Amino acid sequence: MAKRNEIIEFCNNLLNVKEFDDLSLNGLQVEGREVVKKIVLGVSVSERLFQAAIEEHADLVIVHHGAFWKNAPAPYLLTGLHGRRMALLMKNDINLVAYHLPLDAHPEIGNNAMIMKKLHIHPNQPVEVGFLGHLKSAMTFEKFVEFVDQELQTKSLAFPFGAPNVSRILILSGGSSRYYQLALDSKADTFLGGDMRENVVRELEEVGLNFIHAGHYNTEKLGVQALGEKLSQHFHLSCKFVDIPNPV
Repeated sequence: MAKRNEIIEFCNNLLNVKEFDDLSLNGLQVEGREVVKKIVLGVSVSERLFQAAIEEHADLVIVHHGAFWKNAPAPYLLTGLHGRRMALLMKNDINLVAYHLPLDAHPEIGNNAMIMKKLHIHPNQPVEVGFLGHLKSAMTFEKFVEFVDQELQTKSLAFPFGAPNVSRILILSGGSSRYYQLALDSKADTFLGGDMRENVVRELEEVGLNFIHAGHYNTEKLGVQALGEKLSQHFHLSCKFVDIPNPV
């Protein structure tokens, strides 16, 4: 077991939370019991995740997409769907902790670093909260998409607008397609992200850049799993990732 505040301090320091200007309110979002014996981790807040935490007798939930955001229309009103979710946590004295950009950007356990590792792309050259690197040997864009789907357990939408053979890849998880200029500036031949905006399709076609829409959820589930492993090792706690599949 460990104290809640010790766990949060460890995560805040590991993820360099103070270095990020984030719309997410990173760190503790809902305060529950002080002593933690079990942690449940997930990508995004939801009733399903919180019900799973209750069933697992978890004391703390850690997510990538939390409940409180600076740009939300009414971020602090505990009403409707938002209120029902928070009531589940508060009635069961469960802590909620969220890490957004800090968990995208971390060079070891972040979402983007973990994708780089899964796809054997090196080295990890930081580009904003993502990373740029090379495949050990070039492969066709089609084969690379198949490899991505296999390793990330996803079903990508592929936009083959660039070179037929790829090796220089920019990884930027989540809602990132609108940042394709970062890939162009980095001279990447392929950009792997988690979403695709309608207007961006034609823009990518016109600039001649390959894009792989691998899914917001599926590009952002590795970081929180890796954080759980870190916490399990450091605090000798039970940490369980709850997968609630999401095709987008």
